[in-house]
Amino acid sequence: MIVPHLSYGLVLALLVACGGERPAHLPDDPPPHPDGDRGRVVFLGTSLTAGLGLDPANAYPALIQAKIDSAGLPYTAVNAGVSGETSAGALRRIDWLLQQPVAVLVIETGANDALRGLDVDTMSANIQGIIDRARKLNPSPAIVLVGMRAPPNLGPDYVRRFRAVFPALAEKNKIPLVPFLLDGVAGRPSLNQGDMIHPTAQGQRIMAETMWRVIGPLLKGAG
Repeated sequence: MIVPHLSYGLVLALLVACGGERPAHLPDDPPPHPDGDRGRVVFLGTSLTAGLGLDPANAYPALIQAKIDSAGLPYTAVNAGVSGETSAGALRRIDWLLQQPVAVLVIETGANDALRGLDVDTMSANIQGIIDRARKLNPSPAIVLVGMRAPPNLGPDYVRRFRAVFPALAEKNKIPLVPFLLDGVAGRPSLNQGDMIHPTAQGQRIMAETMWRVIGPLLKGAG
């Protein structure tokens, strides 16, 4: 959702495309724990994780599943992406997602906070709250944080402070960091859908490679 050199008008359009203030509708039960001894790798995220505009099989969590299977690892990827969700929304639903056992929690949130120009400190506190909730579990999941960037038209101070949140939280909590989910994808027309917001299937494949460089060694080490 975050691409460089966005105009103010395009940012407003992004708010609509990314779901605006639409609350996430949750079914009665969280995603079920898979049969057998396969651990759940839950991808908490926005439309970037959900794969908006694509078949779910082309979203990066499904591509991560293919890599998991190819490596013979005992995990099942769960796509818990919700379009338009801010970090506050992610914090509100994390307890629901954690009702079933989670081996690894991947946190991808903040893009919609930036699109709305929401307070950076509040976003940081929301993400810390998600981490804290996960660590209350026994056993607690491994946690991976995914970095995001803000559009430059929000001003250099906001952009700098926003970007700094993710490495700071990763360092504070001693958790792995994916520095930037859209590395090599953001701002490239051939890798984004017509809205220049959401990646194409090829863009998602690049995102999966970016994610796997961090998640793969974690899963292989645990296995």
